[in-house]
Amino acid sequence: MSTESTNLDSPEAKKQQSVIKSTSIGVYVPPAKLKLLQEAISDKSGAEYQRLSWEALKKSIHGLVNKINIPNISQVVRELFKENIIRGRGLLCRSVMQAQLFSPTFTNVYSSLMAIINMKFPQIGELLLRRLIIQFKTSYKQNRKEQCISTCRFIAHLINQNVAHEILALQILTLLLENPTNHSVEVAIGLLKECGKKLSMESPKSLHALFESLRNILNEQNEMVDDKRIQYMIEVMFAIRKDDFKDYPVVLKELDLVEESEQYTHFLSLDDEDLDVQSGLNIFKYDVDYEENEKKYNILKREILDESDSDESGSSDGEDSGDEQEEPENEETEEKKEDDQMIIDETETNLVALRRTIYLTIQSSLDFQECAHKLLKMNIKKNQEMELCQMILDSCAQQRTYERFFGLLAQRFCELKKEYVEHFEEIFKQQYETCHRLETVKLRNVSKLLSHLLYTDSISWGVFECVHLNEDETTSSSRVFLKNLLLDLSEHLGIVKLKERFSDLTLQEFFAGLFPRDNPRHTRFSINFFTSIGLGALTDDLREHLKSAPKLMQPMVLDNSDLDKSRSDKEEKKRFNFYYFGNPSFSKEITFQSDNDSICLLTFRTLTEIDTPNLK
Repeated sequence: MSTESTNLDSPEAKKQQSVIKSTSIGVYVPPAKLKLLQEAISDKSGAEYQRLSWEALKKSIHGLVNKINIPNISQVVRELFKENIIRGRGLLCRSVMQAQLFSPTFTNVYSSLMAIINMKFPQIGELLLRRLIIQFKTSYKQNRKEQCISTCRFIAHLINQNVAHEILALQILTLLLENPTNHSVEVAIGLLKECGKKLSMESPKSLHALFESLRNILNEQNEMVDDKRIQYMIEVMFAIRKDDFKDYPVVLKELDLVEESEQYTHFLSLDDEDLDVQSGLNIFKYDVDYEENEKKYNILKREILDESDSDESGSSDGEDSGDEQEEPENEETEEKKEDDQMIIDETETNLVALRRTIYLTIQSSLDFQECAHKLLKMNIKKNQEMELCQMILDSCAQQRTYERFFGLLAQRFCELKKEYVEHFEEIFKQQYETCHRLETVKLRNVSKLLSHLLYTDSISWGVFECVHLNEDETTSSSRVFLKNLLLDLSEHLGIVKLKERFSDLTLQEFFAGLFPRDNPRHTRFSINFFTSIGLGALTDDLREHLKSAPKLMQPMVLDNSDLDKSRSDKEEKKRFNFYYFGNPSFSKEITFQSDNDSICLLTFRTLTEIDTPNLK
């Protein structure tokens, strides 16, 4: 007795007892520490050991339920079967219900998990259904809409997995539509969406009666259902039914893991009054036959997981371990061969997927800042930056009218990285050269986007180097492109600032084609173009240049064959033109077109030397 009392009074024993008490209160204890405490306890059937194993079981079940998804569902199920889920069935049901309540989008995954467990342990599936029914009743009485919607969604997916009978869904729908309100109709529509396909296959007449009640609610304009949103939801529900619940399948292929013949279906209803949720299973209770129950579950676990087969395969792997030493050399040679081979994807599948992702990201964003943030999170590679800029431009061109959203988005990328500036400058040149391929609306949107980048100084004004404004090197489309671009620049900058920018001495070499001075014919064409679009003030320097340009005399050239033929017919016309031009009050440089399309440049000085006849 003295030795036992000294062991209990030792500091290690006191520390263990304090840790065990803290776990019962709910204080977090690391799993490694719990495992060490379990190993330190010699009595495996004592209350202390059972409490520690209970805490470890609770944490394991909770962690596995939280990390489940479609790709790893089979792995999580195997790990759950390794735990004693018969002892922790209350913990499992509570964890699944809590996880489904916090993340309703994974309801189909949780229902598939419970369908697999229900196939092996029907009492766990029944316990979950009882708790869901009680939870629905309490939330319905307390008017908690969100919890009602979540619970009904879980019940619907369990019906789709054949864990529960469809009579339960029909009872809930009848209760909700018996005295319809805005909230009850919304809950009913949510339930119908999830299990409507299943009800149309199992009980189509009952489903038809439910839709008739929805039709009456919509037509009679009930005072309790006066929300326009709910009425619109009813109309959408009829459209979903018309499409045969195409977007709401019964079970996804990835989650159809249990055959219908092997599933156990529970016939529970809302009218059952003896539904025991067994809330005592959620807390720790001392088990007298703990070791025997653990041994029984280990036998079941081996049968379920086929651990005996895995042990045999493990022994055979040990015999073949000698052969595996020769395999690494072959694997290294194969890896070298694979590295030498270059795989080129000529189908551009990745490029198409990238464009689709960028387009959907742009269309789903509320403002340009959110869109830029999402696109930057995509971690676009250097060779894909040009595709991003091109997709911004193409998305802008597809709009009916220009939206400033795209200009601000392109401006943000130009401010973030220098490479995007170079890409948009290259796009400016490409669009100007191929603008004849664009429709009128696309042409206007593209020109306004590029104008936005110019007047915000996101790209250099040196891009005008590719523009040669003359009759020979422009088309009707390029002139319309320039018109929209320049008018938008004058609208945002003003004619004064725009003229100052075009007069900048450091940029004159880039504007040489836009304001040509090499040929008077090209100069006049540029002046006429700017005057016709209402920006004649930008050509004051050109007009001064044209006045002060040297007076060049280009003789009139006629073909020898045409000269003899037309001399007699056109002699009087030429003399009349010379006489008119020789008027002393006319001192400007004059041009006139002869009949053979030759241009003659005449000045007042040369005209006075011509002997003009005395005409009547």
